[in-house]
Amino acid sequence: MAMETAIVVIQVVTAILVIITVLLQQKGTGLSGVFGGGGASYKTKRGAEKFLTYVTIGSAFLFLLATLWQIIS
Repeated sequence: MAMETAIVVIQVVTAILVIITVLLQQKGTGLSGVFGGGGASYKTKRGAEKFLTYVTIGSAFLFLLATLWQIIS
């Protein structure tokens, strides 16, 4: 029972972390590039934006692992 609770807590924490990091990321052009409204410049991620990207990817991966762990056990 304690293991199941730990998995659920990990899932909730990582889900909240994914939501927060996605919302904190800088807004991009979205779908405007598809319809011809996007700029042709290439922009690399630096500083806090790069860190938020890595935290988002890492927390999403941890959420995936916790979910698979819950399914298997």
